[in-house]
Amino acid sequence: MPSEPTPSPSIKSYRDLRVWQRATDLIENLYRATATFPVTERYGLVAQLRRAGVSVASNIAEGHTRSRADYRRFLVIAAGSLTEIECQLLISVRLGFIEGSSADALLERCRELGRMLSALQNSLSGRHPRTQSLNPKP
Repeated sequence: MPSEPTPSPSIKSYRDLRVWQRATDLIENLYRATATFPVTERYGLVAQLRRAGVSVASNIAEGHTRSRADYRRFLVIAAGSLTEIECQLLISVRLGFIEGSSADALLERCRELGRMLSALQNSLSGRHPRTQSLNPKP
């Protein structure tokens, strides 16, 4: 098995990856959503949410230039940043900085992106998603 990612003929750059495109969509949405946060949060939740969003896309991009093993590690980091976004959005709702419905839309984008990252990780590992439950009923 080769150690380098084997790109699809239509994938010439990380910019061609749908997962990277969705990550940049999320960044744009995060920037818009945090623009209405209190000024006092500029260096708090606003900066953290924006940084985590940029981290997701950046790790997908950087990983795409590396070996398979490194690429998987970069995708794990991207998934961790995605979890940070989810946590920070929930905190933002509790603090009243963002409406629940707006946060729900962003959280759904995070879930979609998480599924895409997981599928990409599995494809790089040569694994396919399990069809059976880890805890089957007797």
